[in-house]
Amino acid sequence: MKKIFLAVVMLATVWACADKKTEQTEVKADKADVVGTYGAEISEEGAISVESMMAKLETSDSVMVKVKGEITATCAMKGCWMNLVLPNGEEMRVTFKDYGFFVPKEGMEGNYALIEGVVTRTLTDVETLKHYAADAGKPEEEILAITEPKDELSFVANGVIIYKGEQAASE
Repeated sequence: MKKIFLAVVMLATVWACADKKTEQTEVKADKADVVGTYGAEISEEGAISVESMMAKLETSDSVMVKVKGEITATCAMKGCWMNLVLPNGEEMRVTFKDYGFFVPKEGMEGNYALIEGVVTRTLTDVETLKHYAADAGKPEEEILAITEPKDELSFVANGVIIYKGEQAASE
């Protein structure tokens, strides 16, 4: 009797594991274009374009948004920031809330990120700009050429989803 009971338990366990394995495979197939998720869990619902975000900033210095944009650089030291391209060709620095998570340090350029958080118009001081340039691995002469603060957009993200390459742009 114990052997029959043990056999039933083993079959039930194998069947349960087989079901979970199938579910995980299906989820991976659906999210094949996702490189990774970081920070708070977010979804695409309610996301706006970078152009729409820029329009919102015409009436406010700080806005809570969810936006998708192309990654142009990430911090090569820790992955503690990334840059997204803006419609005018400039870049917006994205940092992560409370320094609570990081993105991959390399290979993210050309991928797209969906970010949720607060974007703010800010004046970044020379010392911070030089720090960012050093983190990005810029040459010393380029770092020394930074002599003026820069008026730019700063984004503090609660959560990030990074999508592989160009197919993410059209979504």
